[in-house]
Amino acid sequence: MKQVGIFEAKTHLSSLLDEVENGAEVTITRHGKPVARLVQASSELSAEAIARRRQAIRNLRSLARDLKLNPTHDEIKSWINEGRR
Repeated sequence: MKQVGIFEAKTHLSSLLDEVENGAEVTITRHGKPVARLVQASSELSAEAIARRRQAIRNLRSLARDLKLNPTHDEIKSWINEGRR
């Protein structure tokens, strides 16, 4: 991912947008710290993708209810730690 300072972004915005249009991502920095990111508009989640994610969450919640899962905080931490191994 390309990083440019604010002045360079302002000066070369047209060419940066050309790069983004071709699939690149550009991070704009101020004093070396990221403040914004240029990405293709089409790279945002579509309404269909959002709907699929929401349905997946509903399915997981339903499954947890059906299985009567009610894990404790310590069990959840344990599962997370197991997944990191």
